[in-house]
Amino acid sequence: MNTFTKSIAQIFKDAYKAFETFPAAILNALAFAVVTIIRIHLEWPQQEAYNFFFNCLHWSFAFGAIWSLMAITAAQSQVDTKKTFVIANISGILIPLATFVMLYYFGQTTTAPGARYAALSQLATARVATAILISFIGFILLAGRSTERSSTASALFMVHKAFFVALIYGVVIMSGVSGVAGAIEALLFQDMSSKVYMYIGTLTGFLAFTIFLGYFPDFKKGVVDERWVLAQKQPRFIEILFNFIMVPIALAMTLVLLLWAGKIVVMSDWPNFSELAAIVTSFAVGGIWLHLMVTKNEGGLPNFYRRGYPIAALVILLFSAWALFVQLGQFGLKLDSYYFILMFIGAAVASGLLLIKHPKSHQWILITVCVLAMVSVLPVVGFKALPVAAQVQRLEKLLIKEGMLVEGQLKAAQKEPEQKTKEGITDAVMYLVSDYEAVLPTWMDKQLSQNDIFKAKLGFEQTWYKADIVHQPGSTDYLNTSLSLASVPVEITGYRWAVKPQEGSDKGNSVVGIVGDKGTYAITWILDQPNNIPTLKVMKDNTVLIEEDLNAYMDQLSALYPPGVNDAKQAPLKDMSLVIETPELKVYLVFSNIDINVNVKEDTINYWINLSSIYVMEK
Repeated sequence: MNTFTKSIAQIFKDAYKAFETFPAAILNALAFAVVTIIRIHLEWPQQEAYNFFFNCLHWSFAFGAIWSLMAITAAQSQVDTKKTFVIANISGILIPLATFVMLYYFGQTTTAPGARYAALSQLATARVATAILISFIGFILLAGRSTERSSTASALFMVHKAFFVALIYGVVIMSGVSGVAGAIEALLFQDMSSKVYMYIGTLTGFLAFTIFLGYFPDFKKGVVDERWVLAQKQPRFIEILFNFIMVPIALAMTLVLLLWAGKIVVMSDWPNFSELAAIVTSFAVGGIWLHLMVTKNEGGLPNFYRRGYPIAALVILLFSAWALFVQLGQFGLKLDSYYFILMFIGAAVASGLLLIKHPKSHQWILITVCVLAMVSVLPVVGFKALPVAAQVQRLEKLLIKEGMLVEGQLKAAQKEPEQKTKEGITDAVMYLVSDYEAVLPTWMDKQLSQNDIFKAKLGFEQTWYKADIVHQPGSTDYLNTSLSLASVPVEITGYRWAVKPQEGSDKGNSVVGIVGDKGTYAITWILDQPNNIPTLKVMKDNTVLIEEDLNAYMDQLSALYPPGVNDAKQAPLKDMSLVIETPELKVYLVFSNIDINVNVKEDTINYWINLSSIYVMEK
């Protein structure tokens, strides 16, 4: 048997051994796969009513699998007795059971938009996901301390290596078995259900997880497993990838970002916060990860990167702090700035530890990640509580200043507020009402998202922040107006026929015939125009009575509702309807939705018009 064949055989042998080493983790993974297969088997109408139940099971078993991995590793590497091993595995059964109970009885929400049944709340999901993350990081820390030859960075690389080995085997197995199933479907059983491929994917995922667990060496205390060297060692091609490709790219990117930051400071040409936050976050997280990966690599480039990156990261973070300060001053604390603050703290701590070369810096970096993740789901300071509280406080200040919030009662403005105030109120209101799980003050109505209710209760229409998007660096190149018809009755006295065109027929054209007292009419709704502005064409026998496009109507609508940034409004019936009249016919068009999209960069305008009905009156 050659070396390659032995390696493959060893992988599957280790996967089988994982059943003995991590039985509770495997059992949880198997339960996860069984639940998945049941969900695949059920059709959606059957599954919908049990969706909450299945989601609780899935999250519980996922947490159980990772918790078991950490607990068993702790028992073996720190104590290594049969009793502690049994206790660790029992906890791998009890913990997912307790998690399921907590999710099922305390983690549901009935306010999810469009949901007919209870659903898992975002906060409950985030808390379980955080518990999974902390458990997994705990496993890495324990693995890094299990022997004198290991370290946190080595254990982290070993986890990466195990993941990609399992991924490659999983993809190959999935491809091969799916190919066989495809051949059976094509040649022998053409009515085979497509769910077969879903079953194959589920079982392959379970097998890949066992390969992932089986790749790890023996963590038992006092045991010297020679696989430690193989598991933690970077293959030559990985060293080349890190040292001569990824490190130079990271150094070049660092230089570019430093020059970019300098240009922004000198020219005061700041990008929008979302763009800046995405760039800084990617640089910080990716840079710290690469620093951990090349911790033990020798050579001029890795050494230079290890010394220089922490300094550069602190400079970039200091630069981004001003953008964060401006963002908080203008918009208050929101979810994007909240997560950026957590990233900022974590990256600053990590860069400081790497700069001073603390002996346990890698461990403390991962511990910092755990602490920040835990903070993000706590009741008062978590991502669901703190941004909402900040926006409520911001909104209250604006309303009280304008005399619109008196003794806990919301009142319409007596006089038109300033543009900046209207924009701030609209921004805060829309942020709060968009979070269907947010706990809002009693005076706050979630229907304020509707422009007519907003105007009735606050005294002015929703007013969004406007920006000179042509000249402002980093801003969007698109403007749009999205109009929807307000919920009002439509007066159709005198009209005899109601016509609903069928979109998509005859290359976008819809033809409807009407037999009247004075002749037969063919109504054509033509949609195949370059910018999607439709044309109404009405013929009586072979005579054209009406052939009119909606260009003039759209110009009128654009003047009433100029396109803005994410500008969504409810419009009254008079603006969402059009009357076209001839001596023989009167046609009344009512629209349910109209979108006007402007691409400033390319100087193009597109329209999307949803026609509700055409009402026709014969004179």
